[in-house]
Amino acid sequence: CLSECTKSFEILFVNDGSTDKTLENITNYKHNSNIRVVNLSRNFGKELALTAGLDHCMGMAAIPIDVDMQQPIDLIPKFIDLWKQGYLNVIGVRKDRDYEGFIKRFVSNLFYKIMKKTSKINVIPNAGDYRLIDRKVINEICRLRETNRFMKGVYSFAGFNSITIEFDIEPRAFGRTKWNFFKLWNYSLDAIFGFSTVPLRIWSYLGLIICFFSFIFSIYLVFKTLILGIEQPGYTTTVLLILFFGGIQLISVGVLGEYVGRIFDEVKKRPLYIVESIIEKQIKEND
Repeated sequence: CLSECTKSFEILFVNDGSTDKTLENITNYKHNSNIRVVNLSRNFGKELALTAGLDHCMGMAAIPIDVDMQQPIDLIPKFIDLWKQGYLNVIGVRKDRDYEGFIKRFVSNLFYKIMKKTSKINVIPNAGDYRLIDRKVINEICRLRETNRFMKGVYSFAGFNSITIEFDIEPRAFGRTKWNFFKLWNYSLDAIFGFSTVPLRIWSYLGLIICFFSFIFSIYLVFKTLILGIEQPGYTTTVLLILFFGGIQLISVGVLGEYVGRIFDEVKKRPLYIVESIIEKQIKEND
């Protein structure tokens, strides 16, 4: 497929701390192509592994693709044709998500709506990492070194002229996805807290609203006491108010903690990933 589109290319694998025979199978693979492997010292996660791939790719453009083979490789020639027409980002977008459950589709759609309303970047719904990225865009992406990475947001932040192309997800060739609901939830939090300060503003506005109604209620109680006298306060009301405001305070502290935790990660300035080895192998046709 690649040899029909271009005369020069490389296939770059990022081994993100696999514990099976992935690295052995890649290095022993027989094919007429240039294969390079960036072997990370441990599992750093998909976003950082993808960052490592973009850091080490050497071509004029790159096409990230998952090894589960759910993205159709016959779309690559179309990516390259659109790139040659001048588009620096050719973005693959899934046509539908009928293969997923209703709850997952609902939460996913809700996430994209929240991102659209709260952030200043345009994250394209149903667009993943399968896309063509021009070298100019790659260079700018590699300058962004935040620790808690949301790559879809990083792509959008870089900008440049883009075009989308739809495709159908293929059935998973083997294995099972490791993206459970808890990991997807944390991934969504990284996206929202990494590209928006609206959660902080929400609790500021909520605090002002509560203060306003508390002030009105206090005036009401003063006039009621002056007119009707002091009455025995209700135990249930007191407990409910304590629980309500206590919950509000804990949630607001939690939101603040999400941002403080990310600041803590950033100021340490640790490397995003550690490379154990880089394997370069040019395999001859007669091997």
